[in-house]
Amino acid sequence: MTALTPIPSQDSPRGWIVVFAAMIGVAVGLGPIPFYTIGMFAPELSKAFGWSFASLMGSLAVQSAVVMVMSPLAGWTVDRFGARRVAMISLTLFGLAFMSLALSTGSLWLYYGQWVLIAIVGAGTLSATWTRVVNGWFDRNLGIALGVASTGTGITGFLIKPFSAWLILEFGWRIALGVIGLIPIVIGLPVIALLFRERTGDNSAKGSVAEQREIDGRTEFGLTLVEALRSPRFWVMGVAFLFVAFALTAPTPNLENILRTFHFDLQTIGAITASFGLAVIAGRLLGGWLLDRMWAPAIAMIVLLIPATGSWLLAQQELTMATAFLSVLAIGIGAGFEFDLLAFLISRYFGQRNYGTIYGCFYTIIALGGGLGPVVYGYVFDLYGTYRLALMAGSACLLLGPALFLLLGPYPKWNGED
Repeated sequence: MTALTPIPSQDSPRGWIVVFAAMIGVAVGLGPIPFYTIGMFAPELSKAFGWSFASLMGSLAVQSAVVMVMSPLAGWTVDRFGARRVAMISLTLFGLAFMSLALSTGSLWLYYGQWVLIAIVGAGTLSATWTRVVNGWFDRNLGIALGVASTGTGITGFLIKPFSAWLILEFGWRIALGVIGLIPIVIGLPVIALLFRERTGDNSAKGSVAEQREIDGRTEFGLTLVEALRSPRFWVMGVAFLFVAFALTAPTPNLENILRTFHFDLQTIGAITASFGLAVIAGRLLGGWLLDRMWAPAIAMIVLLIPATGSWLLAQQELTMATAFLSVLAIGIGAGFEFDLLAFLISRYFGQRNYGTIYGCFYTIIALGGGLGPVVYGYVFDLYGTYRLALMAGSACLLLGPALFLLLGPYPKWNGED
């Protein structure tokens, strides 16, 4: 690592405006909108076209497969051209692509093709874009800043399910899909255009981000992508996040159907799953606060025991409403903590120099685990009529993955020296 000129580490009050904008960007992006709506639209599409739940959840696998390829490229684009510019273009195209789902004709292959397009154009709305900028505004309070920004996922999880249900009931699934697709354009685009700025200035100005930082004398510390790939820490983190992503992503779009296997009525299921979004928000904020105060791998081990317990409870043969509620809350807390942890660990162990590109590589790993998870759960249900085996495997993954984080060691000190 060559000696570099550091970016000032002081937290900036204006950074909280950027955090708010990032929160909105997260809320209306590729991460939460498809993930939290697929469970609402799947029964409607199944009735309309006769598709199985495994086939419908396969759309998430298709999205994840494309994201695996696109994430490093999207991260490099953010590093090269600036997060704001990339976000504005990607939000617009993502919204339009999602609206195209309303035109589904019954061809499963065409449906999967639409998800390929959604993932390609929406890759610029993933977490690397938003956390890249937030990291530049904070140091001492980085964990809580990332946590607040990431609550956008929980806000979407809390609001979009009942909103989607109302749209489907009143107007049908086609119009509902069209309205959901408008959200990134109508809400996200204006907020990002007005409030989302990197600390080095307005990246919409002429010239690349790298060039602007060179002019400002503010080159960032950290590893290059090649240096990161040579580090054992990269691969330990990768395997750990593969287990964690599988276990936290898999039950979420299947929650409604998991609860149906315990014979809860639709109204009760709606009340229980609505708490998931609030739990995600709690996980973001609690995790962010803890990350600023303790060694992150130890925090990961402690916090992820909560969703491990939640998955184990859902794997039991009988489930009361109270236990179901607590289980959903537990999984939501873990889901909220996951991406805070990822952004924080990358910033601390690999620095900011190639943050977007390195984040994209890790997102590829998470997309692999997250894409396989819902399909595996759906397949287990189609095969056995229950999710018990899958949920027990998920609980085990949430014990093994966090244990690997303990191997990362102390944070490096980015002081600009070799």
